[in-house]
Amino acid sequence: MGGFSDVVVSGLAQVRRSWGWFAVFGILLMILGFVCVAKAPTATRFSILALGWVLIISAVFWFITAFYAFNWHGFFIYLLNAIIRGVVGYLLVRHPDAGAEGVTMLLAVLFIVGGLFRAIASSVIQFPKWGWTFVSGLVSVALGIYLIVIWRTASTFFVGLFIGIDLIFDGAALIGFASSLRSLPAAPTQRKAA
Repeated sequence: MGGFSDVVVSGLAQVRRSWGWFAVFGILLMILGFVCVAKAPTATRFSILALGWVLIISAVFWFITAFYAFNWHGFFIYLLNAIIRGVVGYLLVRHPDAGAEGVTMLLAVLFIVGGLFRAIASSVIQFPKWGWTFVSGLVSVALGIYLIVIWRTASTFFVGLFIGIDLIFDGAALIGFASSLRSLPAAPTQRKAA
């Protein structure tokens, strides 16, 4: 073996030795996910506030960048980007509950449009086992319609709940990855030619 395969084998050996860290981080992600699900309103509020602060901080960087591009025609684009980010970030930080309502409504529309696309495309293309994708699309449409109907009450918990569920599945994936790394056979040692 030579070159690329040596790099892959040595990289795999390094990752294999770190399987415990992947398992620990997976467990921590799952715990954080369960906390987010249990405290979904708090997780929703925290997420909206974090998004607001990220937008405010990025607005400062875009504003500074705009003045570095002052002699270029892109100055106004950078400046407009900074203003929009700053205003949206400020509104999310100042009114996180209204921000959660807006994000929930946006997600509802995303579920409806994405679900319709999946359902229609799968029924037109009819790839193998396309029925699962069709049903998945219909479920997304139903979830989107349900969110639109209850968006005011759902906005208090929806974002935090789904962040928690995502963290749980990410943690489970990391634990599965760690388990598969641990079960890999040890890399054979190579003898150098004399």
